[in-house]
Amino acid sequence: MKRFLTLVLISTLLFNSQALAATKKPTVKPLKLITSVSNVDEYAGLVTSGTTIVVYGNKGDKSFAKGVDITGKELWNLALDSASPSVATAATVDSAGTIWIAGSTSLQRATPTPSPIATPLNPDNITAIPDIFTTDLDAFTLWSLNPTTQALTQYSLQLTSPILINAISASKSGLTAVGSSGAVINSDLSGKISKPVFVGSGATNLEAVVKASDGSMTVVGSSSETLSGKKLAGKVDGVIIKLSKIGKVISVVRSSAPKALRNWNSASTSLLLGGEVITSNKIESAVTKFSNSYMPTWTYRFLSTGKTFTSGSTYAFLQSKGALTQLANWSPKSPTPLLLTFDAKGAITGGYSAPVEQKEVLGLYFSKDLGILCISASADTVSIFTLN
Repeated sequence: MKRFLTLVLISTLLFNSQALAATKKPTVKPLKLITSVSNVDEYAGLVTSGTTIVVYGNKGDKSFAKGVDITGKELWNLALDSASPSVATAATVDSAGTIWIAGSTSLQRATPTPSPIATPLNPDNITAIPDIFTTDLDAFTLWSLNPTTQALTQYSLQLTSPILINAISASKSGLTAVGSSGAVINSDLSGKISKPVFVGSGATNLEAVVKASDGSMTVVGSSSETLSGKKLAGKVDGVIIKLSKIGKVISVVRSSAPKALRNWNSASTSLLLGGEVITSNKIESAVTKFSNSYMPTWTYRFLSTGKTFTSGSTYAFLQSKGALTQLANWSPKSPTPLLLTFDAKGAITGGYSAPVEQKEVLGLYFSKDLGILCISASADTVSIFTLN
């Protein structure tokens, strides 16, 4: 009998300790600063090549790319287009290690000379050839950059009107860039750019693209118009759209919150999406894991300042401004960058914060050599953090 009671007591203690372990909340830890890489006003984004961090951005009406090491030391700096105004807004790396930067330029081209009211004297019978180029950023442009040799090649396609490129993705089948007005622009890896296709009639903004092995793609963003028969539910809906490899709409999934402003502004290859939800005076970050059929498997809402970035099926980065009940010690007095980690079932397994002087989250990037990179900005400087 005594032995039986001892076994019962041990079993009870084991059960209770396991239950306590299961309910123990993670403690938020500090992120580790790697380096500061840019002025806030000039920064557009970054990618990596080995341990080199390639930052791209814009100074005035000129775009640039530069390589820095993990100490922030500049290794090289290139003007992307020295001949005309340009803007760089998105980048990706293909399987060969080539960096592709996407944006817009102004192509130099002749413009018609207005007919004069009176014919001027022209004794030498000289025909004037106008040397004028537009300052409108109305050409889609790709820059191909070899990060080792810094060899740079530019490819452009004239558009009928300017488009802001928000994201670009690479696969074996080529490149796809997405942006404002529902624009989807494909290119092969030799730089041959196809004519853009458009999702919707202008009131759709695409923020991220994930390419599948068969060439089809998932694009996410926001829309305030009917798409493929799916009508607007809120003021602006977050949308998830499956496209064929030529850009034909296959399916549309849109948010259903009435009177809300919704947007998906990031999507990982495993379809972990991050976005923002604005209702009345409340701003929240939405983090949702979707299946391949676009069914939500788990989801969260967190008080924040808006944008949320995701990576893999594990990470989400946001500017948190409220307590999280899933974390043991998180109740920021002012909006603070917070990296969250999740397990396969969506449970929060960790939290990591940047210093409070970091006023805005700018991106989340995974590097095979450097690990997870959290990009944020103070009032003046863009900094990169990672896990300790």
